[in-house]
Amino acid sequence: MIYKELIVWQKSMELVKEIYSLVKKLPKDETYSLSDQMRRAATSIPSNIAEGNGRKSQVEYARFLDIARGSQFELETQLHICIMLEFLTEHETQKAFDLISEVGKMLNALIIKLGK
Repeated sequence: MIYKELIVWQKSMELVKEIYSLVKKLPKDETYSLSDQMRRAATSIPSNIAEGNGRKSQVEYARFLDIARGSQFELETQLHICIMLEFLTEHETQKAFDLISEVGKMLNALIIKLGK
């Protein structure tokens, strides 16, 4: 199955769109720090899913999925930081958190499937 057909890739692309929307709400002085880190973490998720899918072995694929999962946790932490610093509200970030959770569960399931 090519990566574009994977629901986890599609959902992670939806997450990228949501994060890009959210970072527009951050203070301008965060443009080159937190905003940039959040965009990079978000885009890393579908990018690593795609790159792993293109690899020749399941071991390599699982390694890239694990990197995507790390980016997922990084992004989740950055959203918590935005809330803590009162840049965003819990209400504003709810959709992103829901997508992060959904993508994380799918990544875990795919990693387990590849390990068998």
